[in-house]
Amino acid sequence: MKLLEISHLKKSFGDLEVLRDISMDVSEGEVIAILGPSGSGKSTFLRCATMLETMDAGTMKYVGESAVTDNNGTAVYADKGTLRKLKNTFGLVFQNFNLFPHYNVMKNITDAPISIQKRNKSEVIQEAKELLAKVGLEGKEDYYPCQLSGGQQQRVAIARALAMNPKMIFFDEPTSALDPEITAGVLKVLRQLAEEKMTMIIVTHEISFARKVADRIIFMDKGVIVEEGRPEDVIDHPKNERTRAFLQKMA
Repeated sequence: MKLLEISHLKKSFGDLEVLRDISMDVSEGEVIAILGPSGSGKSTFLRCATMLETMDAGTMKYVGESAVTDNNGTAVYADKGTLRKLKNTFGLVFQNFNLFPHYNVMKNITDAPISIQKRNKSEVIQEAKELLAKVGLEGKEDYYPCQLSGGQQQRVAIARALAMNPKMIFFDEPTSALDPEITAGVLKVLRQLAEEKMTMIIVTHEISFARKVADRIIFMDKGVIVEEGRPEDVIDHPKNERTRAFLQKMA
């Protein structure tokens, strides 16, 4: 089943064309890693896919339902009710965690499922405890973000995204703000989610992690998808010169 279908996505900021023509499908259970140099449009793509930015042109569907249609080259968004429902199908984990500093860990995780999804409070709290154990943070329920390391905060952010029971999760450079030693704990959680067949789109610069975990690698540069395929093809035997140059620089 296709969870996400994007066709001919374009996005500009003023005169700067950031995404020129991006088309991408994501199937249930698939892990996609997006690689590319800074300024290639990776984060803007993620922000458009999660509706934090508006597309200028193109179409987008979640679980077969249209979020964005095309009207003579202009993107037209569905009504608010439809968008609200479709936003519930995915989660988003930012590079800078974006936890609420005045909420403890438990409230950071449970607030949205209780207040937005109107789910049973005791069930949500029980689920949150299980998620904290899953990401290796058992017993940290009453801690505040400022009392946690960056890696711990990022794992809380992952638990928070999972608490909404999304069909897929987007990750925007989830380890770029972390020290290499701390990164390992976050990558371990992502590997575990991949093994459990959680659908994920991960913008990352961790090449070896992408090779191990991703079903498909997408390499972006200058607002277009330059190359895509299996990790062993794109990383080990890139066809495009731009992909080769980038990977050599990262090696």
